[in-house]
Amino acid sequence: MADEKVLASGFAEKIGEDEGLLKLNVISEHGHGHEKVVKGVIPNHREALRQIVDLLGHPDSGVIQDKSEISAVGHRVVHGGEAFKAPTIINEEVISEIKKNIPLAPLHNPPNLEGIEVARSIFPDAPHVAIFDTAFHQTIPAKAFLYALPYALYRNSGVRRYGFHGTSHSYVSERSAEYLGQPLSDLNMITIHLGNGASMAALKNGKCVDTTMGMTPLEGLVMGTRTGDVDPALPFFLSGHLKMSLDEIDELMNKESGLKGICGTNDMREVLEKRETGDKRAKIAVDIYTYRIKKYIGAYFAVLGNLHGLIFTGGIGENAPVIRELCCRGLDRLGIEIDKEKNNAAEEGVREINSLDRGIKILVVPTNEELKIAQETKMVIEKTLNV
Repeated sequence: MADEKVLASGFAEKIGEDEGLLKLNVISEHGHGHEKVVKGVIPNHREALRQIVDLLGHPDSGVIQDKSEISAVGHRVVHGGEAFKAPTIINEEVISEIKKNIPLAPLHNPPNLEGIEVARSIFPDAPHVAIFDTAFHQTIPAKAFLYALPYALYRNSGVRRYGFHGTSHSYVSERSAEYLGQPLSDLNMITIHLGNGASMAALKNGKCVDTTMGMTPLEGLVMGTRTGDVDPALPFFLSGHLKMSLDEIDELMNKESGLKGICGTNDMREVLEKRETGDKRAKIAVDIYTYRIKKYIGAYFAVLGNLHGLIFTGGIGENAPVIRELCCRGLDRLGIEIDKEKNNAAEEGVREINSLDRGIKILVVPTNEELKIAQETKMVIEKTLNV
C-alpha cells in the first residue's frame, strides 16, 4: 500500500455450477500481467476463496508465501442502512447490524455476509473491514432522503432514500479535486456513474446532498436491466390487469427492463452497434437513457446553485463518447459544453473534455473501487487499531 501498487487481481465465477472458472492476473514489477486460468468445480464460496488463496500462494504466482502475509481484508457491503456512516471494523455487532439490513437489500447483503464469514475463517488473524455502498450518501439531508409516505414507515422500518455506488462516487470526486488542484470541500460537482447499474450524485462543498438511487438500486436512471424511475402505480397495474405476481414484477423491473427491455440487450456496446445500423429500438433506448441523465443534470444544477465539475465514470461513462455527448447536448447555456475532439480522443487517466471557453469542467475519471476499498481499509485499521 505504500505506493498503492496492484500485485494481483482476478475472480471466481460460476460457483456451484458444473464447471467453475478461476482467473488470476499477476502484475510484475514492470507492470506486465501474467494470467492464470483454472477450470473445475467450485462447489461453494468457501471453496472458491480457498482456491483463490492457494493460487495466490502457488510458486508460479509468487504473490504471497503464506496467508499470514495478508494484513487486512476489505469487504464491499451494499447496504449499511443508517447504522454505518463510515468504514467499520467487522465484529459480531457489525454482522448483526448488516443482518438487520437484509430486508433493505435481500439480493445483496446475504452474499456479502457469506463472503465475510468465509474470509474471516480463512484469515482469522487479520482485521476485516466493511466498506458500505450507502455510507457516502449519509450526508444527504432529510428533505432529499425522505419519501412523502407516513413518517412511521421511516421511523419504524427505515423506508427512505439511501443511495448506492458510494465507493465509486467518493473515489472519483476525490480524484477530480486532485486534478482540479482544489480542496474537495470547495467544490460543487455532479458525479455520473454509468455501468450496467447507473447512478448520479450531487455534491455540495464535497458532500453528497442528493443521489438518484433510492431505498433500493432500482430508482433513478435507466440501467442495463432496471427500469429506473417509473410511475409508482405501475406494479398495481401489472398485478391487477396482467395478473402478475410480486415476484414476477420484481423480476421484470430489475432484470428484464432498462436497455434490455427496450431493445433486447443490456450491453451498451451492442446497443450502440445496433443504433449505428439504424435499429429504431436501439436508437430510442439510447435517447431515453441519455434524456434521463440530462434531466437529472438540470435538477442537480438547480439543487447546487453553481457547478464546478461534471464527472463521468463507470464502464459506459468512461468508454462511450457518444453517450457523454448526448447527455450534455443543449446544455451550453448552463456552461456545460463538450469539445467533440477531446471527447472522442482515446486517452487514459483523468481527462478534460469540455470546451475551453466554458467555466464548468467536464471530466472523465476512471473509477477504482478496489483501490478505494483498500485505502479505506488501511485508514480505518490504522485509526482504530493504531497499527
